[in-house]
Amino acid sequence: MVNSRERKVWLWLTKVMFDQQVLVKLPVTRFTIPSEQTEATHWYKLLNGVYCTFTVCGLDGKVIGCVDVPGATGLSLGNQTLKHTLLEQCGVRYWVVDPDNLPHLTQIRTAFLGEHAAMAAPEKPLDTRFQNVREHLQAAVTRRRQSKSAETSGFTPLASGEFQESRLASGWELNSFVSPLDSRMDKLQ
Repeated sequence: MVNSRERKVWLWLTKVMFDQQVLVKLPVTRFTIPSEQTEATHWYKLLNGVYCTFTVCGLDGKVIGCVDVPGATGLSLGNQTLKHTLLEQCGVRYWVVDPDNLPHLTQIRTAFLGEHAAMAAPEKPLDTRFQNVREHLQAAVTRRRQSKSAETSGFTPLASGEFQESRLASGWELNSFVSPLDSRMDKLQ
């Protein structure tokens, strides 16, 4: 369902939005309704293939916000504009998140849940701070180790999952949905 970049954001998002539901690759037609019922078919045809990488919902199922993770070629400005405009009209927040530069948890919680809800986060602020510091330090140490090993060996290390993604590129669409099973070269036994 997700590639390695999307998985990184998903894991982060589930920690940050611990009190919400995070859904994967949900079409926007599942949570939008046209204002004129007579135009429903037109809008469905127009928006049928549009989806967000992640959709954040409250425990009651109400959509709060959507997060997109740009792929290798990025995310087109037209695509972002369409989603931002459409979702803003529906009262749903929209963010594009780069897995290599994740926003601070208070930024996205404030944007999605509001100032009051973001501040009323868990009653364990010290535990949360320790967890954030631990994650940041771990990421910094990993980056430093990778850059040191690249300097000494003269090679650039592959990010986790990069080899597998490039090897499987012929069987995956750019949006990371699996292609039909009839694309296999060998017979199944």
